[in-house]
Amino acid sequence: MEREAICATLAQKVIRLRKAGRAALPELPEVQLLYADHPCGRTPVMYRPGIVVLFQGKKVGHIGATTFNYDASKYLMLTVPLPFECETFATPETPLAGMMLHVDMLKLQDLLIELNNDDSFQPKPLNQGIHSAFLSEALLCATERLLDVMQHNRDARVLGPQIVREILYYVLTGPCGGALLSLVSRHTRFSQIARALRRIETSYTDSLSVEQLAAEVNMSVSAFHHSFKAVTSTSPLQYLKSYRLHQARTMMLQEGLKASAAAMRVGYESASQFSREFKRYFGVTPGEEIMRMRLAG
Repeated sequence: MEREAICATLAQKVIRLRKAGRAALPELPEVQLLYADHPCGRTPVMYRPGIVVLFQGKKVGHIGATTFNYDASKYLMLTVPLPFECETFATPETPLAGMMLHVDMLKLQDLLIELNNDDSFQPKPLNQGIHSAFLSEALLCATERLLDVMQHNRDARVLGPQIVREILYYVLTGPCGGALLSLVSRHTRFSQIARALRRIETSYTDSLSVEQLAAEVNMSVSAFHHSFKAVTSTSPLQYLKSYRLHQARTMMLQEGLKASAAAMRVGYESASQFSREFKRYFGVTPGEEIMRMRLAG
């Protein structure tokens, strides 16, 4: 069976699971199915750390001056939460279909322990937060088996975790392995920035300053700023602003909050400032964005 035919078959499995209301399973909380049946222009998004595998359709990510293509031939690997702009290429006749696996740190550390004495496993740490690589036959085969067990809750509960671990293994031992290694390595610039990003994730409503974040990870302000931009392609303050805006958008969509209430929840003191920055970032007002997202969903 040719690769294109295999990917087309896997795309149909994703579509059937989505139509059956199985986009995510309690038995496999780290797995999320992706589906879109219409194109979407360059739009700001915030992805959690994870592995994105597409079987049909295409996405193009833009972060700083760098462009990442991911489709049925390439997967995307994110090791830290990153705000970037994304284009989606899909139609009702040929919808986008794929999956995202969120990286479980315990599974990753367990794999690294098993590979610790393997001299053939020596990936070089990669200090960027986003990477793409060609989808190997082994990785494609594992995703096919994962989609098969997701058809039934018991199969997903018993067999799914081992297949997810297998997929993580193939990524770890592949071209993006160095990025995963950097994620768990201590005493590196990347791990220091990852700690700062986790601090932002848990305390984004606080009045965080660059000086405070730098001090918490034992870096000078200039070194912190330089390393932060190397990992995320943006400045610490711009990242914090982007993170707050994405969180506010999620609150408005999922909790039905008004823009003013969401602004206060994410740390803005002025609702008018929030609305201005929201429109500058997303290109539309908060109300227009929520309407767009509801129509798209």
